[in-house]
Amino acid sequence: MNLSAVSPELQPVLEEVTKRFHGRIESVFAPRLNEVYFEARMDLVAGFCAHLFRKWDARLVSVFADDARAGAGVFHLYYVMALDAAHGFFTLRVPVSPETPEFLSLTDAMPSVNWQEREIQDLFGLKLRGHPNPRRCALHDDWPDVYPLRKDFDLRTVLPPFQGLRHKFRTVEGEGVFQVPVGPVHAGIIEPGHFLFSVAGEPVLYLQLRLFYVHKGTEKLFENLPVSHGVRLAESISGDSSFAHATAFCHAVERAAGVQAPARARVMRSICLELERIYNHIADVGAICTDVAFATANMHAMRLRERVLRVNEHLTGNRLLRGMACLGGVRFDWDAEQLASLAELIDGLKPEFDSLAQLVEGSSSTLDRLETTGVLKPKVARDLGVVGIAGRASGFNHDLRRDFPHAAYDEVEVHVPVYQVGDVEHRMQVRIDEVRESLSLLRQFLAKLPSGPLHTEIGELPADRVALGYVEGWRGEIFHWIRTAPGNRLARCKIKDPSLQNWPALSEAILGNIIPDFPVVNKSFNLSYSGNDR
Repeated sequence: MNLSAVSPELQPVLEEVTKRFHGRIESVFAPRLNEVYFEARMDLVAGFCAHLFRKWDARLVSVFADDARAGAGVFHLYYVMALDAAHGFFTLRVPVSPETPEFLSLTDAMPSVNWQEREIQDLFGLKLRGHPNPRRCALHDDWPDVYPLRKDFDLRTVLPPFQGLRHKFRTVEGEGVFQVPVGPVHAGIIEPGHFLFSVAGEPVLYLQLRLFYVHKGTEKLFENLPVSHGVRLAESISGDSSFAHATAFCHAVERAAGVQAPARARVMRSICLELERIYNHIADVGAICTDVAFATANMHAMRLRERVLRVNEHLTGNRLLRGMACLGGVRFDWDAEQLASLAELIDGLKPEFDSLAQLVEGSSSTLDRLETTGVLKPKVARDLGVVGIAGRASGFNHDLRRDFPHAAYDEVEVHVPVYQVGDVEHRMQVRIDEVRESLSLLRQFLAKLPSGPLHTEIGELPADRVALGYVEGWRGEIFHWIRTAPGNRLARCKIKDPSLQNWPALSEAILGNIIPDFPVVNKSFNLSYSGNDR
């Protein structure tokens, strides 16, 4: 292929990789400057991913399948690698024959793909070979033998009552060892998840997770909607990240269509993304304090969060920013009075948030509960592919706003807080640092807000185009990958919420801690059941 089809940063990587695997890569195409696709056979997957990992410090950010039997006669597997330093994505596409629907697992070498590979097995019926724990994941054990993301599965199918075997947790035995179940139904309004602790005395020896109780078939729903209706569905993936998911979906569609949102809309999107980050981070600082009995700090945090939510509603008509994103831009403009209220929030929130941070940092009893609690070591975090807040507290120096600028982030300099300690205190410190950085970014965006149109017409999407949309949400990186179908619809929409990547890290962070510390360790990650389960 012509190297000029990719960005200058990616050109040396592409040249080296194509030479390294000459004769084994069947084709290469680059639909966008920072997005390159390779076609190869299954026997190349392990070597290809390992080479990019070792030589170019790439990360395997997503693994998923697509039922392309109608057109290509095969299933396709996609392995998406992020090359942060080169600001691009390499995606390896591999065919899987319907006659032998199976694929080789990478989990032993890359534990970060564990759940993603098992999802493929559950939802597409492609059997895993060499996986250390190939049990069901997305579909629970009592589900009938159906594969919902195959094209021949009708979304309106009425399934029989589930009567299969229930999930059996692994038995942990030994003198003085006993197991403590928590969930799957919890107090309050959080969604279900089953946690089984194995303890010897007080310290936790082992934690087993069972999620996907609220699997909603969201990716299947995208295939049955006009593209223009997909924004509303994307908003429902995870309620506290509604704008981020909607924007990631819009970004994917816009890249497939070859259009870009206008300058004013890109800045407005960036402002909304930062407002979403701020209100969630402030709420988490307060919630972490609540879990160690510092209720006063939580009251201050909830008051500040409420200020942000009211400005959200004033700007968009919705406290959680729903209804603002649309394909090609944003739905609503802001007048002078609305912009003034945003400027007032930025100026007023900083000293009050600084006061909250000082209150927390000055509480020795609070810090005593947070320091060295729930430690996630950097090597473990890297092996598991932990991203976002939890990753940056454990040495993960990546942020899509800086490394893959989207919206208007190419117009500002994003400072990313990174620590190596990986305990609850530093996961909270990342939040504190990011709120301050977000306020700085909001001030810059407000000063840069240009005049002009709010959206660009997308038009009719050509069929069989692929595109990766991405956003750095407040919890971590969000990916939406699409393949278009005739009639302005989607043949496939793959959703990757950061919670899918981060939930397994909770089992590592709690080891050696006591069960009463689990609520604050869990809250310091604050992962989404809905975003994970989809």
